[in-house]
Amino acid sequence: MIRDDLKKALIEALKAKDETKVATIRLINAAIKDKDIEARPKGNLDGIDDTAVLNLLMSMVKQRNESINMYQQGGREDLAQKEKKEIEIIQQFLPQQMSEAEIICAIDEIMAQTGASSIKDMGKVMGALKGKYAGKMDFAVASTLIKSKLS
Repeated sequence: MIRDDLKKALIEALKAKDETKVATIRLINAAIKDKDIEARPKGNLDGIDDTAVLNLLMSMVKQRNESINMYQQGGREDLAQKEKKEIEIIQQFLPQQMSEAEIICAIDEIMAQTGASSIKDMGKVMGALKGKYAGKMDFAVASTLIKSKLS
């Protein structure tokens, strides 16, 4: 379970006095706790599941990549480096990302299963991909590939 991995990593980082890793893991834990609180009114008292945590981590990586671009445009390489370090730490808790060739194979498989044939079916394909490959696939790349296949 990802939460257990985060807990162990936090303890190790505290012992090693790795301030960047401690701060990043605490940010991750805070984001997870926020999502847990959001889920309570919906009847989910145990908190979000691992799939939702993986999606959250991917979102955090995406946010940091956007920040890196803005910092580099603004000439703040020091802040961009900080964001890159945070991405490295966050990615330790994500499964290995699929290559573009693997994404294409997965899309073809899902399109065959769902019978997708037009751009109107894109939502069906994306939904199935997100359910099956959460945390393993870059869905921005997948979206572009699906559009080109269905157009």
